Amino acid sequence: MRKAAVLYGTIMAGTLTETDEGEYIFRYDRAYLALTAAAPITLTMPLQAEPYVSNRLFAFFEGLIPEGWLLDIASKNWKLNPNDRMGLLLACCRNCIGAVSIQPIELNNE
Repeated sequence: MRKAAVLYGTIMAGTLTETDEGEYIFRYDRAYLALTAAAPITLTMPLQAEPYVSNRLFAFFEGLIPEGWLLDIASKNWKLNPNDRMGLLLACCRNCIGAVSIQPIELNNE
């Protein structure tokens, strides 16, 4: 399982999880939902307490991953398979153009 914090500006808006079964789950953070100025990270994922679940990486997060020659450079530098979308998201999207950034969350594998 891999997990990431999804930041909107400097505020944690939610978490994105890739399960061991290959399912993707995005959940807005409760504290973020309680903010009067809370805004959705994308119009395709309105604010809600229930998680978003998909068998594929959500299109919004796919759109953050580099393409073309930049994807080739990222794949080679970090030795990532271009089909490992979550791996690319975690490696390449810490400082994106725009309001949303992705920060990996280290999980203890005991």
